[in-house]
Amino acid sequence: MTFNFKKAIMALSLAAMSLTAAADGTDLSYYIPEFHGVLRTRWELDTRSGEQRFQVRNARVSMAGNVLPSISYFFQTDLCDAGTMKILDAYGSINIAKGLNFRAGQFRMPFGVETFRAPANYYFANRSFMGKQVMNYRAVGARLAYTLPSTPLTIEAGAFNPTAIGNHNVWNKTLAYSGKVTWSLPQGWNVATGYASIRPGAQRANLVDGALGWQNANLLIQGEYMYEHYVGNLYKDVHSYVVFADWHKPVTCGVFNRWSMQARFDGMTDHYSLGSTADTHDGACNRVTVGSTLTCIHGKTHADVRLNYEKYCQWKGEGPRPDRLVAELVISF
Repeated sequence: MTFNFKKAIMALSLAAMSLTAAADGTDLSYYIPEFHGVLRTRWELDTRSGEQRFQVRNARVSMAGNVLPSISYFFQTDLCDAGTMKILDAYGSINIAKGLNFRAGQFRMPFGVETFRAPANYYFANRSFMGKQVMNYRAVGARLAYTLPSTPLTIEAGAFNPTAIGNHNVWNKTLAYSGKVTWSLPQGWNVATGYASIRPGAQRANLVDGALGWQNANLLIQGEYMYEHYVGNLYKDVHSYVVFADWHKPVTCGVFNRWSMQARFDGMTDHYSLGSTADTHDGACNRVTVGSTLTCIHGKTHADVRLNYEKYCQWKGEGPRPDRLVAELVISF
């Protein structure tokens, strides 16, 4: 009889989980990892030039689970971000006490609301300028989060490597920092504010953010403003903003059971993305986006067919104004 190493490891793992579950009275299924994924495929048309393209915009896969009732882990990678593979998140979490959580690893810095929207819950085919250009930072570090007892108020703060996530071996004399406060109010209101200090290269930038939202059973309205100051007045201060609305209702239309309509106005002033070797300039711009989405919801599985039109009111970027029509299929599970 031959020895099967993989089966032996699996058996030992299941035995260990069974002993742990028996010891703390937890169901064994609590320790089984959960796997999730998001696939976004699209077709885009430049309405000014007539050029078009197909893309696999995201093919994300994640795994999350528990090793003890108070200790968990999360891994996420994007197998195809417009043709590029990226390791996004890898962290562990410990619930130190009731309402108090510690996280360490690689993840998005706690700052902003728009920046935390993942492909599975986007309302529009393309992210806002705020979420893509101004503060799109994942970093390696540690974070504490505390939710006040009997109060829908959560406070987060963390310290991180200032350098890019592609290299964890760099030694740094200074760190990046961020903090965020989120408050869920009665009658569907929510408020968030935050502060971040980043230094991906030789220069540092400090950011302040504020967001206000309201929603009921059929309507969501969200607004956010972000201010960025370059230390030493290296560049002009940046102002970015986004306001959007999403209205949805149940429908019966083939396999689809929800229909929604969206509208957004977003923009930013001249912006420089600080880098380790060179800074990247994005010209001032703003735009109006309108769209509609048909959704199939079945348990944890969603399928969205989305159509968006983007009209630029101001454009100081490279090349001609990129007005575009986007058709997108999003599947999340």
